[in-house]
Amino acid sequence: MSADLAAARAEIAQACRVAASRGLVDGILGHISARVDDDHLLIRCRSDSDRGVAFTRPDDIRLIRFDGTPGAAGELDGYRPPNELPIHVETLRAHPEHHAVAHLHPPAVVAVDLAGITIEPIYGAYDIPGAWLARRGVPVYPRAVLIHTAALGKEMVAAMAGKPVVICRGHGITSAAATVAQAVLQAISLDQLASMALRIRSAGGTCTPIDESDWAHLPDLGPSFTTDAAWRHEVARLEAG
Repeated sequence: MSADLAAARAEIAQACRVAASRGLVDGILGHISARVDDDHLLIRCRSDSDRGVAFTRPDDIRLIRFDGTPGAAGELDGYRPPNELPIHVETLRAHPEHHAVAHLHPPAVVAVDLAGITIEPIYGAYDIPGAWLARRGVPVYPRAVLIHTAALGKEMVAAMAGKPVVICRGHGITSAAATVAQAVLQAISLDQLASMALRIRSAGGTCTPIDESDWAHLPDLGPSFTTDAAWRHEVARLEAG
């Protein structure tokens, strides 16, 4: 096994644990992947000894082909790809700019959509990346199905409409990005938006987008702050346990 693949397995496993620590997944549901090349990806797979996403190990991240077959000898010995592999494959096929996909089940996001609440930029400097994510729009795939076929995967990608995140109604979310860290951080931001919207509604308030004039003062702070530092915090938070 190459050092690059070993490092990528460790990175995806860590991202799975971060997602679980943030409450974006529970039990054995949810998976994260990373593109290796045009025909291979690394993805969290399941085994008979699987203890859940919160306990993901690098060994749980397996190299497979886009068609679900082993990417190398022994890769699926004792392991099986997730049933919703088409979520990852069809997203990566449709968007070469994306190298990572996170399919997660954040309860607040599922609840806010089922309550008929649209994700909007209801705050600004509280979470600038999240505010911009909301401003650009978070689409909804309206079917509460297990996305276990290529046809359903393509439907979800079409609903995604070129945006980095889509809500799967009555199901969860799919977040795609250039890196594993970005995919999970987007999911965290979406979960925070949903949680805040539910808190506002439960307090009897109305979810109102911020003033248009505020956007000029909500700049992109750059990857060293928005991704690198944020991810260091998530990893430290996980390790502090």
